[in-house]
Order: sequence, then C-alpha cells, then structure tokens
Amino acid sequence: MVSPSWLLLTYKVPPEPAAKRIALWRKLKGMGAVYLQNGVCLLPKTDDHIRRLKMIENDILEMAGESVILETVALDRAQEDKVVQRFRADRDDQYREFLGRCADFETEIAKEVAINKFTYAELDEEDADLRKLQGWLEKIRKLDFYAAPLAEEAAERLRACEALLDSYAKRVFEAHDENR
Repeated sequence: MVSPSWLLLTYKVPPEPAAKRIALWRKLKGMGAVYLQNGVCLLPKTDDHIRRLKMIENDILEMAGESVILETVALDRAQEDKVVQRFRADRDDQYREFLGRCADFETEIAKEVAINKFTYAELDEEDADLRKLQGWLEKIRKLDFYAAPLAEEAAERLRACEALLDSYAKRVFEAHDENR
C-alpha cells in the first residue's frame, strides 16, 4: 500500500487586521485542513488542493504575509496514523454537531405532532430544515478524506430524519384532505 502524501502549508500573516487572518483560517478549515500548530496545516495531496493552496498563497502575499507549500509523507506508519486520526477527529467533531442538529429536527417535528400542527407552512419550514441538513452532511462528507467513525451514524440519522419528515408530510396531507 502506498502511503498517502500531504500538502503542508506553513504561513505567517500580520495579526491585524484580524478579519483577514480569521478569513484565511476559515478558508483552510473549510477545505478540511488539519492544523498541526498555529500557521501549519495539512491537506491530502489532490490537484484541487494544490490549486486552492496556490490561490491561498497569493492571498497570504496580499496580506503582507509569507508562506511555503510542501509535499510531505509521514516518517513511518505510526506518524501516518497520527495524521489520519487528526483528520478523522476533525470530521467526527463535525458529525457530532450534525447529529445534534438532527436531534433538534426530530424534537421540532415531535413538538408539531404533539400539538397537532399539520400545516403546509410548517411542512415547508421543516422541509427547508431537512434540505439544510442534507446539504450540511454532503459538505462534511466531501471533507471526510479518511472515513471518520461517525460517518455511517450520521448518514443513518439523516435517513431517519427524511423518513420522519415523510411521515409528517403524510399527516399534513391527511389533515388537509379531512378539511375538505
């Protein structure tokens, strides 16, 4: 098995304006980068990541900062496992947050059922919330480079939310059929 190679970005930018520094950090985290320490992050080597890091390198220069992008591999299997575990841990943090939002979604539908609120307006609202959950999970999956442990649980929970909304929708349609 070939060991994965990573792109290592090291950078230093002026502390002010903080908004630019924070935007840079967000951009890198949004790509799925793991930080080894301040100003040092890793991404799996892909053509997309190379292109995007070169664009970020330009952003850093415009901020009067400096950066270096290197291709690297782990010294040995133990080091490689450490890196992969960091990527998985970051994704699992996102999956945990996602699972919490699924629980909120389930609670919201249960509340509407408990008070017999079966309206099209409420269904539209819940449908929009489900679409947000679907989009969010897709974003996390795109950054899940090494199959984080909570990935399958998150997918199952989303399927449960979809089934719950289908069930709620049927009750909304039934309620409106009865009112005719």
